[in-house]
Amino acid sequence: MFPIHDDTDRIHGRPYVNYTLIAINAIVFIWEIKVTGFFTNEQTVAEIFSNYGVIPRFLLSGDLVSVITSMFIHGGIAHIAGNMVFLFVFGDNIEDRFGRIKYLLVYILWGLLAAFIHSIYAINSGSGGIPAVGASGAISGVLGAYLIMFPRAKIFTVIVAFFITSIRIPALAFIPFWFVLQIVFAVMGSSGGGVAYFAHIGGFAVGVGSGYIWKLLSGHNIGGRLPPVTKSNVIRKERPSIEDAAPQISPEIIEGPDFYEIIAEIRGVANSSNIQANYEPDSGNIRIIAMGSRKYDMLVKLPDTAINPKIKYIHYLNGIARIHLTK
Repeated sequence: MFPIHDDTDRIHGRPYVNYTLIAINAIVFIWEIKVTGFFTNEQTVAEIFSNYGVIPRFLLSGDLVSVITSMFIHGGIAHIAGNMVFLFVFGDNIEDRFGRIKYLLVYILWGLLAAFIHSIYAINSGSGGIPAVGASGAISGVLGAYLIMFPRAKIFTVIVAFFITSIRIPALAFIPFWFVLQIVFAVMGSSGGGVAYFAHIGGFAVGVGSGYIWKLLSGHNIGGRLPPVTKSNVIRKERPSIEDAAPQISPEIIEGPDFYEIIAEIRGVANSSNIQANYEPDSGNIRIIAMGSRKYDMLVKLPDTAINPKIKYIHYLNGIARIHLTK
């Protein structure tokens, strides 16, 4: 199974940190190809892995720098291609939610903790001198956090067996299936020679934990579920004829340095042209009206700091409307 992309829409623009991580990995891999003759010079390959990979017994003695360098070294084209595809598909949304700086920090933290977990296993299994390379531990952390933060996402996946086809697989199925495979490979004793399945397992576990911590600290409701309706931020006017059609849903208001963005779940609408939003200066509310198989008529209370905001655009994808307003 090869993930191609997901259906989770980003809110805060392009994921430049994620793009940079992919670019650095690609540049380092080109250097590896050049100095090793496309990995034909086994002595040079061994030297690179020993110098820049994580050697468990050295890491547990305090060699933290090797964790950073190992995260950008890969053992072949299949190794880097698989890692970068997963990072491209899942990393952008994690950066979007954490923010660029925090994403970079947790990415490194996931790689560090994954390396420690692998090293503890390797020492106990007698392979403490074998270097491990690759970004898999950190990317496993990305997958763990994604599972908690976007469980309702659909992953567009290419399946190659006796035939080639593409399907949409829920993240709740795709990522746990991947994780089960890592456990199976680890139990089969495949954790050696730079393939650190216990790093995958450890990275995934700390990623899941990070996702839950983010959920608790940020107050966000995960996976597209919006917070419960409260009188403080939403005044809803339901039309009696559609009371059952439009469920009680509370939009989320995001405030940026020069904008507000209202994120609302609106089902049964073909596209953004079926959604209208107007600012009511007397009340300070944004009125959202949507027409489709379901009809919505809601008032969203902006923060008291909002003074005559302007509606810049309305974006709609997969049942989620984003109303962007400039301050």
